[in-house]
Amino acid sequence: MPRNPKAAVASRPVAMAVVLVTLAVAGCRQDMHDAPRYEPLEASTFFADGRGSRMLVANTVARGMLREDDHLYQGKINGQLTDVFPMPVTEEFMARGRERFNVFCSPCHGQTGQGNGMVVQRGFRAPPSYHEARLREAPAGYFFDVMTHGFGAMSDYAAQIPVNDRWAITAYIRALQRSQQATIDDVPVGLRANLDEPAPQEEPEP
Repeated sequence: MPRNPKAAVASRPVAMAVVLVTLAVAGCRQDMHDAPRYEPLEASTFFADGRGSRMLVANTVARGMLREDDHLYQGKINGQLTDVFPMPVTEEFMARGRERFNVFCSPCHGQTGQGNGMVVQRGFRAPPSYHEARLREAPAGYFFDVMTHGFGAMSDYAAQIPVNDRWAITAYIRALQRSQQATIDDVPVGLRANLDEPAPQEEPEP
């Protein structure tokens, strides 16, 4: 019986589809979903110490963590603590510094920097006042360095406070110091008439 050419032509796409599906299924193995790797803290039979998690290779630095700018990340220029800020000190920058200072610093240092914060009033060791001569004369980089590495009884805050916020707090500390040493000549002429007005009260948070 002669073969129907039309039927043969119509069956070719079906046959090709079956072949492609067969090849795709054969190529899909569980290895594609479960690639060889160690899970965190998983044991290993390959390494002598039996640990899958390995120590970082010596002298390696994670991407984005090189931090070559000593001015920004260490508060130093040519190895010396600097009094120069690595970014513009704007009104917004100062406002950020005040907000972060009140969150992280005022519990010990007090909102005016006198060293009489709430935890000190409850018996904790009092930090030095920002207004003593030693700290008024210290470079801005000193305050950044103390926040970064800690000093004395104060632990470091590098993990809690990002770099730019540490600089913003430093700028606000400088403003607090200036506020306690300022004279009428430091006030712009147009604002001197407002000095006798009471300070605005902050609304309590709900």
